[in-house]
Amino acid sequence: MDRNSVDWQGPMPAVTTPFHDDGRIDEAGFAANLDRLIDAGATGIVVGGCTGEFWALTHEERKRLYEVARDAIAGRVTLIVGTGAVTVDETVTLTRHAEASGCDGALILPPYFVKLADEEIFAHFADVTAQVGLPVLLYNIPGNAVNALSPALVARLADLDPVVAVKESSGDWNNYYATHLAVHERLRVFCGPSSVFGVPAVQLGADGTIDCFPNVWPRGGLDLYFAAQRGENAAAAELQATGRKLTDLFTSEGRTLYPATKAAMDMMGFPGGGTPRRPLRRLTGAPLDGLKSGLESLGLL
Repeated sequence: MDRNSVDWQGPMPAVTTPFHDDGRIDEAGFAANLDRLIDAGATGIVVGGCTGEFWALTHEERKRLYEVARDAIAGRVTLIVGTGAVTVDETVTLTRHAEASGCDGALILPPYFVKLADEEIFAHFADVTAQVGLPVLLYNIPGNAVNALSPALVARLADLDPVVAVKESSGDWNNYYATHLAVHERLRVFCGPSSVFGVPAVQLGADGTIDCFPNVWPRGGLDLYFAAQRGENAAAAELQATGRKLTDLFTSEGRTLYPATKAAMDMMGFPGGGTPRRPLRRLTGAPLDGLKSGLESLGLL
């Protein structure tokens, strides 16, 4: 397999996983959020990634989420699900379930927490991909995973048969650019922090964007890709500026990205928000008030 084995492209939001007050997954709210984003123009949906709080879900909950997403999407757009785990066996089990459930691809990050050498990371992916048939989207997010997929390592991983794409979420433009140059002829390249530099990434030739902000900014978060692709430079620049301001708003003054995303969804009346899973906490007090005033100043409330 390579980039030509799949047709993945465009803005594919990384969706939240909503929970009921008792901690159970809110399947109806989850499905409603997918419908909303597809109606807004999403070309795909990424389920159970970092935005989806995969690290707070049991394996059985992750498997169930794949099935709920499959049923909700019903083949309308691409469905990619997070199947990464620390061990090879866990990752293989989750990826096989995703394939059996009818998902289109697996988003797999390197093992997290324990610091690994590049050879160990490569061996992990080699062991996983030798046992699965689902197309794989590599996930580089060293700020969360500890272990980085460097441009050189991504180029090596591109030789593994199921690997067809990479989501580059380092937040470092130089690393993104180097990864694009190293693999774009073999792998589809998706920009993770599109709210920060999605426009130049698309202008460079990114196949698509994968970001959390369409959850709260559906038209802008999706149109950022389309405006850049169509060469509408003024509109794209304006959207990029708003994305940058949203990023700063959601990650400052006592706010972190995922609780802020859910709180903003609640304020806007969108499904899919609610209480994040511990150790994350629902925003309250000054951080919540600051989020509200910031959204109002951006014209989103």
